[in-house]
Amino acid sequence: MAHPWKHHVDRFCRQYLQLEPSLDFPPAEFLKLDAVQELIYERLFADHVLLYAPPDRYRLKTLKQLIARIEASIDDWDEHAVSDNLMSLLPVLLSAPLPSETASVQQKHYVTYSLSALDHGSGESDQARSITLLENRSLISAGGTTGLRTWEAALHLGQYLCQHPSVVTGKRILELGAGTGYLSVMCAKYLSCRHIIASDGSDDVINNLPDNLFLNDLQDSPLVHPMDVKWGHALVGTEDQRWNEGQSIDVVLGADITYDRSNHPALVGTILDLFELHPDVEVYIGATQRNEMTSRIFLDTCQRSGLAVDDLEYPVLSREHQEGPFYNDRDPIHIYRVSRA
Repeated sequence: MAHPWKHHVDRFCRQYLQLEPSLDFPPAEFLKLDAVQELIYERLFADHVLLYAPPDRYRLKTLKQLIARIEASIDDWDEHAVSDNLMSLLPVLLSAPLPSETASVQQKHYVTYSLSALDHGSGESDQARSITLLENRSLISAGGTTGLRTWEAALHLGQYLCQHPSVVTGKRILELGAGTGYLSVMCAKYLSCRHIIASDGSDDVINNLPDNLFLNDLQDSPLVHPMDVKWGHALVGTEDQRWNEGQSIDVVLGADITYDRSNHPALVGTILDLFELHPDVEVYIGATQRNEMTSRIFLDTCQRSGLAVDDLEYPVLSREHQEGPFYNDRDPIHIYRVSRA
């Protein structure tokens, strides 16, 4: 039988690896226990335990908060104490040179997302159900792209695919606006797709994808192929080849690709081209509703172009019920299935 605190430790560790700014620490009644402190140390702070660890500034901040909470939780110092391992690490991190906050926000860091919706046996570890990406949550490139971080709609659409794997299993997939490659990695690594094209129109994003494929052991995989696809441009190959060498596409995925209303005509034009090339293709789009007018303009653009859009009404779990990945539960996130009317 699992310890009553195991769930709280698991959740805390997953949030830490995702570099969440606000962490749900285990309750005080558990945090003061030696076993809980040692497990946290062994999973997050021990030497060489993490192949792709968070940045030192984040590690130090979390460790200081953790020790303060442990100290506050102890009501009997004869019975409980702060872990020697945690206390010994604190001066090490305090003495380490840290980049300034300004420099830190310009850097890319390793972010690990746990895939709690995947159905694995009890012997699987958290690491076996995760995706690690090199990204920057603050940086927008000089070209204006937002594809250097993973956005909420990708995480939500990923949850949907984990719970409905038949959408992509055994299928040939095109991801539009792949960004960090979160969905493409998930489909190739865990959901048994036949092949996936991770496409984007930004050179910065395309150049970043090989690093993230490497982090997930997909660098030599024939399952994933990065491709430059600019919306609104004709989907053609060379004079002697059809687009994508004439290979079929069964499913199109896109997440957080409707936030800029000026891009809607080009995006819808590309979707129409894909329906012309592959009449039976299925299109799924995850969209965070940050602005109701922008969402309405996208739906109207689709309707005027002869496309039907169905909202699959897949709800966002409240923050306290999320087990990983963790994302905003305040803004509505829609998952649309687009088809020809």
